Amino acid sequence: MEFIIAFGLIILAFFTGRYAENSHYKSIRAREQKLNAVPAVSARSFPIEAPVEHSELVYGSVVVSVDYFKRVLMAFRQIFGGEIKSYAPLLDRGRREALLRMKEAAPDADIFVNCRLETSSIANSNRQNSLSCVEIIAYGTAIRYKK
Repeated sequence: MEFIIAFGLIILAFFTGRYAENSHYKSIRAREQKLNAVPAVSARSFPIEAPVEHSELVYGSVVVSVDYFKRVLMAFRQIFGGEIKSYAPLLDRGRREALLRMKEAAPDADIFVNCRLETSSIANSNRQNSLSCVEIIAYGTAIRYKK
Protein backbone atom coordinates (compact mmCIF):
# COMPACT_ATOMS: atom_id res chain seq x y z
CA MET A 1 0.00 0.00 0.00
CA GLU A 2 2.82 2.42 0.86
CA PHE A 3 4.44 1.70 -2.50
CA ILE A 4 1.21 2.56 -4.31
CA ILE A 5 0.90 5.86 -2.40
CA ALA A 6 4.54 6.76 -3.10
CA PHE A 7 4.17 5.87 -6.78
CA GLY A 8 0.91 7.86 -6.95
CA LEU A 9 2.61 10.91 -5.43
CA ILE A 10 5.44 10.68 -7.95
CA ILE A 11 2.95 10.51 -10.83
CA LEU A 12 0.99 13.43 -9.35
CA ALA A 13 4.22 15.43 -8.99
CA PHE A 14 5.13 14.67 -12.61
CA PHE A 15 1.85 15.97 -14.05
CA THR A 16 1.61 18.93 -11.67
CA GLY A 17 5.19 19.96 -12.40
CA ARG A 18 4.69 19.58 -16.14
CA TYR A 19 1.54 21.72 -16.02
CA ALA A 20 3.28 24.45 -13.99
CA GLU A 21 6.30 24.41 -16.31
CA ASN A 22 4.14 24.64 -19.45
CA SER A 23 2.12 27.50 -17.96
CA HIS A 24 5.30 29.38 -17.12
CA TYR A 25 6.72 28.84 -20.62
CA LYS A 26 3.46 30.15 -22.11
CA SER A 27 3.72 33.30 -19.98
CA ILE A 28 7.38 33.75 -20.91
CA ARG A 29 6.68 33.43 -24.66
CA ALA A 30 3.87 36.01 -24.50
CA ARG A 31 6.04 38.51 -22.61
CA GLU A 32 9.03 37.91 -24.89
CA GLN A 33 6.89 38.80 -27.90
CA LYS A 34 6.29 42.23 -26.36
CA LEU A 35 9.90 42.87 -25.29
CA ASN A 36 12.00 41.27 -28.07
CA ALA A 37 12.25 44.57 -29.95
CA VAL A 38 14.47 45.99 -27.18
CA PRO A 39 17.95 44.44 -27.45
CA ALA A 40 19.91 43.21 -24.45
CA VAL A 41 23.59 42.89 -25.36
CA SER A 42 26.66 41.86 -23.42
CA ALA A 43 28.85 44.53 -25.03
CA ARG A 44 29.91 47.41 -22.77
CA SER A 45 29.08 49.99 -25.38
CA PHE A 46 26.85 50.10 -28.39
CA PRO A 47 27.82 51.99 -31.57
CA ILE A 48 24.98 54.51 -31.70
CA GLU A 49 25.95 58.14 -31.83
CA ALA A 50 22.71 59.43 -30.32
CA PRO A 51 23.04 61.35 -27.06
CA VAL A 52 21.95 59.49 -23.94
CA GLU A 53 19.02 60.98 -22.05
CA HIS A 54 19.03 58.55 -19.14
CA SER A 55 20.88 55.45 -18.01
CA GLU A 56 20.45 53.27 -14.96
CA LEU A 57 21.46 49.91 -13.56
CA VAL A 58 18.54 47.48 -13.70
CA TYR A 59 18.18 43.88 -12.63
CA GLY A 60 15.74 41.04 -12.66
CA SER A 61 15.84 38.19 -10.21
CA VAL A 62 14.00 34.89 -10.03
CA VAL A 63 14.13 31.86 -7.76
CA VAL A 64 12.87 28.67 -9.38
CA SER A 65 12.17 25.55 -7.37
CA VAL A 66 12.75 22.00 -8.46
CA ASP A 67 9.62 19.84 -8.44
CA TYR A 68 9.55 16.52 -6.63
CA PHE A 69 9.63 14.41 -9.80
CA LYS A 70 12.83 16.10 -10.99
CA ARG A 71 14.37 15.52 -7.57
CA VAL A 72 13.65 11.80 -7.92
CA LEU A 73 15.25 11.76 -11.40
CA MET A 74 18.24 13.67 -10.04
CA ALA A 75 18.69 11.11 -7.25
CA PHE A 76 18.93 8.30 -9.81
CA ARG A 77 21.32 10.33 -11.96
CA GLN A 78 23.58 10.99 -8.97
CA ILE A 79 23.89 7.25 -8.41
CA PHE A 80 24.85 6.44 -12.00
CA GLY A 81 26.41 9.77 -13.05
CA GLY A 82 25.89 11.83 -16.19
CA GLU A 83 24.03 14.92 -17.27
CA ILE A 84 20.86 15.79 -15.37
CA LYS A 85 18.67 16.63 -18.38
CA SER A 86 15.57 17.24 -16.27
CA TYR A 87 17.24 20.39 -14.86
CA ALA A 88 17.85 22.02 -18.27
CA PRO A 89 14.30 23.43 -18.58
CA LEU A 90 14.56 24.75 -15.02
CA LEU A 91 17.63 26.80 -15.88
CA ASP A 92 16.20 27.89 -19.24
CA ARG A 93 13.00 29.17 -17.61
CA GLY A 94 15.02 30.93 -14.93
CA ARG A 95 17.32 32.72 -17.38
CA ARG A 96 14.50 33.83 -19.63
CA GLU A 97 12.37 34.99 -16.69
CA ALA A 98 15.27 36.95 -15.15
CA LEU A 99 15.96 38.72 -18.47
CA LEU A 100 12.28 39.57 -18.85
CA ARG A 101 12.12 40.99 -15.34
CA MET A 102 15.23 43.06 -16.04
CA LYS A 103 13.64 44.48 -19.18
CA GLU A 104 10.36 45.12 -17.36
CA ALA A 105 12.28 47.12 -14.72
CA ALA A 106 12.96 49.81 -17.35
CA PRO A 107 10.12 49.60 -19.89
CA ASP A 108 11.10 52.88 -21.60
CA ALA A 109 14.71 51.83 -22.31
CA ASP A 110 15.95 51.74 -25.90
CA ILE A 111 18.71 49.20 -25.22
CA PHE A 112 20.24 47.21 -22.37
CA VAL A 113 24.06 47.05 -22.49
CA ASN A 114 26.66 45.11 -20.52
CA CYS A 115 24.05 42.50 -19.57
CA ARG A 116 25.13 39.64 -17.36
CA LEU A 117 23.55 36.55 -15.83
CA GLU A 118 24.51 35.16 -12.43
CA THR A 119 23.26 31.91 -10.94
CA SER A 120 23.40 30.44 -7.47
CA SER A 121 21.94 27.30 -5.99
CA ILE A 122 20.00 27.27 -2.79
CA ALA A 123 20.55 23.92 -1.11
CA ASN A 124 18.35 22.20 1.39
CA SER A 125 20.13 22.54 4.74
CA ASN A 126 18.73 19.22 5.97
CA ARG A 127 20.38 17.10 3.27
CA GLN A 128 23.82 17.46 1.75
CA ASN A 129 24.08 17.73 -2.04
CA SER A 130 20.35 18.41 -2.29
CA LEU A 131 19.37 21.23 -4.60
CA SER A 132 16.11 22.90 -3.66
CA CYS A 133 16.07 26.08 -5.74
CA VAL A 134 18.08 28.03 -8.27
CA GLU A 135 18.36 31.81 -8.13
CA ILE A 136 19.17 33.62 -11.36
CA ILE A 137 19.89 37.34 -11.57
CA ALA A 138 20.10 39.29 -14.82
CA TYR A 139 21.54 42.79 -14.67
CA GLY A 140 22.70 45.46 -17.06
CA THR A 141 22.54 49.16 -17.92
CA ALA A 142 19.29 50.43 -19.36
CA ILE A 143 19.85 53.32 -21.79
CA ARG A 144 17.24 55.71 -23.12
CA TYR A 145 18.39 57.96 -25.98
CA LYS A 146 17.24 61.51 -26.56
CA LYS A 147 14.58 61.62 -29.23
